[in-house]
Amino acid sequence: MKVKEAMNPDVIKISPYTRPLEAFERMYKHGVRRLFVLDDDDNPIGVVSYSDLIGVLGSIKPGPKEVEVIQVTDIMATDIITISADDGIEDAANLMLRADISGLLVLEGDKAVGVITKTDICRLVAAEILVAV
Repeated sequence: MKVKEAMNPDVIKISPYTRPLEAFERMYKHGVRRLFVLDDDDNPIGVVSYSDLIGVLGSIKPGPKEVEVIQVTDIMATDIITISADDGIEDAANLMLRADISGLLVLEGDKAVGVITKTDICRLVAAEILVAV
């Protein structure tokens, strides 16, 4: 099975200029634990995780000035691990295990077209097991 058959095509993305609180609210609204940061041309430039945001938001001193200065570019990881939509599910699982991450940005060429997570792969495995029973 190809990644494109199991991925979620909804890439929840944010701009580099997004503030941490806005990123956290978007993450909560969509029920995701990572947001991909895309530039003005929709090229991936970073990823920010739930734990990144919690760490930053927990350390901000009250007051609008402190919150306004920080953008996700200040906290995002820039070493995004991606996979091609045409790669196999096994490749995605191995890549996530080797990199110790829980989700991959899926690309067609250099454009983001989806996200695949460990949870997506677990659902596939569970469905296979249930069908086999």
